[in-house]
Formats: sequence, structure tokens, C-alpha cells
Amino acid sequence: MKGALQAGLLMLCGLGLLHISLLTDLCLRYVKESMRPFLIASGVVLLLLGIASALFDRRRDQGGHADQHGHDHSGVPRVAWLLLLPAFSLLFHAPPALGAYTASRQPAKAVAERRSFEPLPATSPLPMTLSDFTGRVQQDRGQAIKGRTVLMTGIVTPHGDDGWDLTRIIINCCAADAQSVKVRIYGGPALPADTWVSVTGTWHPGGTLGTKSAPVALDARTVTKVPRPVNGYQDALPLPSTLTR
Repeated sequence: MKGALQAGLLMLCGLGLLHISLLTDLCLRYVKESMRPFLIASGVVLLLLGIASALFDRRRDQGGHADQHGHDHSGVPRVAWLLLLPAFSLLFHAPPALGAYTASRQPAKAVAERRSFEPLPATSPLPMTLSDFTGRVQQDRGQAIKGRTVLMTGIVTPHGDDGWDLTRIIINCCAADAQSVKVRIYGGPALPADTWVSVTGTWHPGGTLGTKSAPVALDARTVTKVPRPVNGYQDALPLPSTLTR
């Protein structure tokens, strides 16, 4: 029984990894796209190890039947049964993606310090990442962002009665190292948490633009629901399909 449980757990975990990484896109809830091949390889290895373990135990039991009458009195640790839960979870009920719950409980990720900025293109609305918008608002002494209509994409993160945050969750490897970039949004409809939206608007005045006293905030002109992009765990520019909406 002990050997069968071990083999079964290995095969279940292998099947679970293959299910979320090869047959669906569920793995992208927890890791970057570049990690998918490693998950597939791990799933194959676990599945093969489980099959090999089952075959080895079967031959061992058959070979030792004459001396031990095929009995195995070794106990199975109770904690081993708990390992079935994550294995079945991968197959039947994968945990949800990181979202507003995570973002609301951590401070905004600090953006890199910059001494100079390139001129902004004349495009309107101007597609920007949340990090670039943050840097322009608090570091660009030339105040190039002033009066410009910008376009950003992210998820809705409620912020009490004082507006809401447009958020992008960034992972370097997996969900364990997730960080959030946030822009406070004033105006627009009150959409549910975790809704992916495309927002256009202008910088919300306050403090001195180009310094740390300036709020990283936007007065929204339009807020449009959009599908979750494939680069959902990057602080990326809005996809072309979003720009045409």
C-alpha cells in the first residue's frame, strides 16, 4: 500500500502539472510564460517516475511472495494523505490567479530612478506602462506628462471611498515573488475587483509634477473592460487590440 500511494502521488502530480501547463493556460496564473517548458518537463518526469515506481513495487512484491507471503505491514504516515489535496487541486480545482486581493495588501513597487527622459511621442491617447507613468510623474523635471492623455491597462483594485487603483502585478519567476505597480484612478465607473480595464485620462494634479510630492494618479476619461492579456504578469504596454477599442 505504501508503494502504491507513493507511485500514485507521483503520477497525480505529474498529470496535474501537464494539465495546467500543456493542456491549458492555467499555469500562467502562477508563473511566467517562459517557465512553461520547465513545468511540462517536470510533469513528464514525475509521471514517468510514478509509473517506474509502480512497476518496481509490483515486481518486488512478486519476487518476495515466497518468503513474505506478499504482506506489507509497514504503515503509511497520515501526513502522506494530505499530499493528495494539492495533486487533486491541480487537476480539478486550480487556485485563482493573483489579483486585487494580493495587490491591496502590499505597497506599490518602487520604480527605477532615472535622470533623463526621452521626448514623448505625439500619439493621443499615449500608451504607457504603469511604471513609466509613475516615473514621468515623480521624476521627469520637464513635466512632459502634463496635460497629456494617456492609456494604460491593468486590473481594478478597490481603495475604499477614495477612488480605486489600476494595478499591474509583476512576477520575476513565480507567484511567490509578485510585486504590484499601482496608479490611483479618480472617476469612471465602479467596476468589480479584478476586472481588467483599459483607462484613458490625464494626470491628477497635486504636489509638484516631476517630484516625489506629485501623486501617481489619473483623472479617468474612459474606463473600458478588456480581456486579460497574455502578458498579464508584466507591466506591459496595452496590446494593439486594446488600442483599437
